[in-house]
Amino acid sequence: MILTSPDITEGATIGNEQALNGFGCSGGNVSPALSWSGAPAGTKGFAVSMFDPDAPTGSGFWHWVVFNIPAATTSFPKGAGNVKKKLMPKGAIQSRTDLGTDGYGGPCPPAGDKPHRYQITVFAVDVDKLPFAKNHNASAAMVGFDLHFHTLAKTTLTGVFGH
Repeated sequence: MILTSPDITEGATIGNEQALNGFGCSGGNVSPALSWSGAPAGTKGFAVSMFDPDAPTGSGFWHWVVFNIPAATTSFPKGAGNVKKKLMPKGAIQSRTDLGTDGYGGPCPPAGDKPHRYQITVFAVDVDKLPFAKNHNASAAMVGFDLHFHTLAKTTLTGVFGH
């Protein structure tokens, strides 16, 4: 599978438009446009996440979790992570991030930290609905549990951000 974005280039610095507006950052908090292709036969749906493995938590930090994305979907427009805009395809669920809210929460490592990596991953899954992650209250860990057992393929785009 291949994942691309006009807003984030592999290994490059993520723009302030995608950064969080809070926690000491003054970004636009606009989720990037994404496009993916090459899903394997048998794909019945997708999930998308954005994870910071460098967060000083001992367990990383989940910035975006979307699941139950219909199999016919191969892209998100810029800003789709804003749950109020309702830009996600019908049936897709944006669940709770480690910021405590649903939808996209942009990068914002602690001031003084080295730049963090932000991994956006698209998962092709063998089910149209995850079995245990039922709604927007599902934690990233619960979604990850389902994905562990139902992922056919995945692809990741990594950007970096610091301030």
